Amino acid sequence: MAIISSGVETELIVRYQVGMTAEGSPVFRQKSFSGLKMDVSNEDLYEAATTLFALLEYPLISVSRNNRYDLTQE
Repeated sequence: MAIISSGVETELIVRYQVGMTAEGSPVFRQKSFSGLKMDVSNEDLYEAATTLFALLEYPLISVSRNNRYDLTQE
């Protein structure tokens, strides 16, 4: 029994710092952008995230990619 995976969508996940606590620890937030095409390159995703955060007041901490696949039996 062979299982076939077919790409459904890519999700861009960005983590950024929104401030500091009273104790001096950083406060982080995360935002996801879903519904992106599977064939978008890693370079394009990273460039989109860094370009977006260059316009915002929050520093970008990390950029992640999450791919979703549907699995079917052959």
